Amino acid sequence: MALAITDATFDEVVLQSDKPVVVDFWAAWCGPCRMVGPVIDEIATEYEGKAVVGKVDVDANQEFAAKYGVRNIPTVLVFQKGEVVGRQVGVAPKKTYTDAIDALL
Repeated sequence: MALAITDATFDEVVLQSDKPVVVDFWAAWCGPCRMVGPVIDEIATEYEGKAVVGKVDVDANQEFAAKYGVRNIPTVLVFQKGEVVGRQVGVAPKKTYTDAIDALL
């Protein structure tokens, strides 16, 4: 299961991580987000211990969505050492996300 990341935990969980981090910016009312969600949860299980995989509910946590220019959801950002190194807007195949992580491992 993906971590629930909030504005309060984003800095510690994402920006200070020594592992690659995948962050799914989503909202409960977003249909495409509900398609991506289970894929992100699968990836979280598969990459446990190798990468951090989490979700930010943009309705409740707007600070970092705004900071990183998330205008459309779902948007999945990939971070390495606190920097955005990948961005996927909209629904994509699971391989798109796993390839992004694998490139950093």
